[in-house]
Amino acid sequence: MPRQAAPLPAPPPEGGEMAEVVEADAEDQEERWSRLLPELLSDVVRRVEASGCERWPARKDVVSCACVCRRWREAAVAVVRPPAESGKITFPSSLKQPGPKDLPMQCFIKRNKKNSTFLLYLGFTNSPMDKGKFLMAARRFRRGPHTEYIISLDAEDLSQGSNAYMGKLRKPPYDGAKASSSRSSRRFGSRRISPQVSAGNYEVGQVSYKYNLLKSRGPRRMYCSLECPSAQETWENSLKTKFRRPMGPTTLQNKAPRWHEHLQCWCLNFHGRVTVASVKNFQLVASADPSVPAGTVDEETVLLQFGKVDDDMFTMDYRQPLSAFQAFAISLSSFGTKLACE
Repeated sequence: MPRQAAPLPAPPPEGGEMAEVVEADAEDQEERWSRLLPELLSDVVRRVEASGCERWPARKDVVSCACVCRRWREAAVAVVRPPAESGKITFPSSLKQPGPKDLPMQCFIKRNKKNSTFLLYLGFTNSPMDKGKFLMAARRFRRGPHTEYIISLDAEDLSQGSNAYMGKLRKPPYDGAKASSSRSSRRFGSRRISPQVSAGNYEVGQVSYKYNLLKSRGPRRMYCSLECPSAQETWENSLKTKFRRPMGPTTLQNKAPRWHEHLQCWCLNFHGRVTVASVKNFQLVASADPSVPAGTVDEETVLLQFGKVDDDMFTMDYRQPLSAFQAFAISLSSFGTKLACE
């Protein structure tokens, strides 16, 4: 008796139906994970953070928890503290929050002259071989008479229309001013990073350089006027709030270098973080406000320092009230200024 042929399997669903099946499975997986009790979710995130995830690259496990689904993200938000409290950079939104108050956040910048790009990394050690954790990238563009630095979360996508776009630094054309009172200024704007609010640029700071009487042989004067975010604001609220809650205007100025008679040059103490003399090196401190009582402004603590350690390597250390984004933008402004001292 001849064997009966087995029935052929049913044909797979069409492309649209297959997509629906895959999407349904993904939704089912997300719903399954989101059913865990909030207390259990928080405990899981705490355990992950405590199990050797204090520093990168191990800290990516904490980010992975926040990427599971919405409820896991909410649990991670409640557990992970902002940089001002924890001294750690965890999420992209941490880059627009103020750094720690007591100890600076140590970073470094790699410059590529061929394609006019600048990469910002979080440093792990003081070693020049430190690979670090990539944070942001910037590229210099010419916009007519203006120069712009587009800042992005993606080193491969440095366009203003990108989803990774963070903001930009805009430099007006140099007018060839000769007077000592002339200033070269740069403005930098930030983009809102929350999908819940309208995307758009808003100005968060301005950097001005005042040229000196000795031109390139004397120290320049540098001024910054900033709108800094509140240290009390969590990154959770910064994503949900349509309008930022700034601390108010913050004014910084460069720390004046001292003339070293033996070395015959202007010097600053960078505590070993800067090793190459350069016109780009600077330290910023709080500027005294004539309207406030004397002694209430700390004019000695360095809030941002930037300096050269190799041909295309620079260190950048910042602390509260500055964010990593603001510190990066201010540091980029130094690359376009030639009239300064060594």
